[in-house]
This record gives sequence, C-alpha cells and structure tokens, in this order.
Amino acid sequence: MITASLKNYRQSPRKVRSVANLVRGKSVNEALNTLNFLSKKAADPLFGLLMSAIANAKNNFQIEKDNLMINELRVDAGKVLKRRMPRARGNSYPINKRTSHVVLVLIPKVEKTEKKVKKIKDEIKIENK
Repeated sequence: MITASLKNYRQSPRKVRSVANLVRGKSVNEALNTLNFLSKKAADPLFGLLMSAIANAKNNFQIEKDNLMINELRVDAGKVLKRRMPRARGNSYPINKRTSHVVLVLIPKVEKTEKKVKKIKDEIKIENK
C-alpha cells in the first residue's frame, strides 16, 4: 500500500469530501484528468497529494502510475480555529475556521482478465474431477 497524507488543509472537510468523492476508486490517470479540469478550490491540493503518492510509488516500490488505482481517499476533520466576529450592541458571534486531514492510499491494479481466467480454470478442474 502506497500512502500520502495532507494535514491541516485550511478548508472544511465537507467541501473537500465533495471533490474526493469524484475520484475515489478510479485509476490514477482518470483521477488526475478529473482533478486537472475540476473548478473547485480543493482540486489543486488533492492533485498535489495524488502526485506525491505517485512519486512515493515510483521511488519506493518501483510501480508506474499506469498500474495504480485509488484504494482509499479519506477526508477527516482537523483542528478548528475559533474566531469571533463583532456584532451589534457589544455582542460577538463565533466563527469556526475548519481544517481537513486527507489520507490517500494507492494499490496496484489487479487485472480483471487474470481473475476471470483463473476462475474459468478452477471451474474446469472441478468439472474434470
């Protein structure tokens, strides 16, 4: 498993999750293409995180990006920066500036055709017995 993480990204997890849901479970090439053309603020940091995970795969495990897919893309809540906004008559209202922690896990692709061939061979073996 190849991992990369982004900590304390200054955008709310709810907004980052909307972008993460678009690329979860896709191949790396499809995810890069999607993030490259998406007009959301969270797309750029997720693109950089995905590039970091690809570099980790290439340098540490000698796996090319064509053979990778996104196994897990988790967006968790980080620290909340609590601020106050002055209001009328000496009051103040709270403002929560939320942060996100993003964890990305890549796995090598398993070819579906290999699985099908193995399943067919196993069925033939059972029939011959």
